[in-house]
Amino acid sequence: MDSTTVLFYVFAAVLLFAAARVVTARNTVHAVLFLVLAFFNAACVWMLLKAEFLAILLVLVYVGAVMVLFLFVVMMLDIEIDSAGEGLWRHLPLAGVVGAVIAVEMALVLMRGFQIDSAPAAAAKALELGNTHLLGVEVYGRYLYPLQVAAALLLVAMISAIVLSLRSRKDAHFVDPGAQVRVTKAERLRIVKLPPTVETPSTRSAAPGEGA
Repeated sequence: MDSTTVLFYVFAAVLLFAAARVVTARNTVHAVLFLVLAFFNAACVWMLLKAEFLAILLVLVYVGAVMVLFLFVVMMLDIEIDSAGEGLWRHLPLAGVVGAVIAVEMALVLMRGFQIDSAPAAAAKALELGNTHLLGVEVYGRYLYPLQVAAALLLVAMISAIVLSLRSRKDAHFVDPGAQVRVTKAERLRIVKLPPTVETPSTRSAAPGEGA
């Protein structure tokens, strides 16, 4: 067993442990941090598979942007930790069945993909051109239309999330950009000329000899 195999098993074991803790952690902040650890170990596994572009992309996009955003959102939200885990064990059998079906489907796809005869030729071509170049050719060549469909679905999901989170509140103040653009100088500022006045004391002492 060489050093690459040992590192693969180490990274895979930490990845599985972090993924399990994402689901079982009671604290949401701890779950997000375990997810960051899982992403880092997945990037290390991709580095061992000589997929450097995907590993760097995973660290920069997911760990550097998305997960930091998730962490800030989770820390700012007032989430009741005690009620977050209610009903977990009740849905555990269904979740186990769904997980088993997904695992079997992934195993069938991966075992079928590993039995292709063009793997040595593809590996030689990847060493010649680079995996980033081949990834660009595949994504923007053969899988261009599925990529556009996925982008449209993500756009619809983003708009739906914005619409669902948009709530009308009575104490919220909204600004009309059109009214701000149409405003004139006279509406913003009014100059009023006032005559100079001298302040007089409100009370003054009575003069000697003056009586009621």
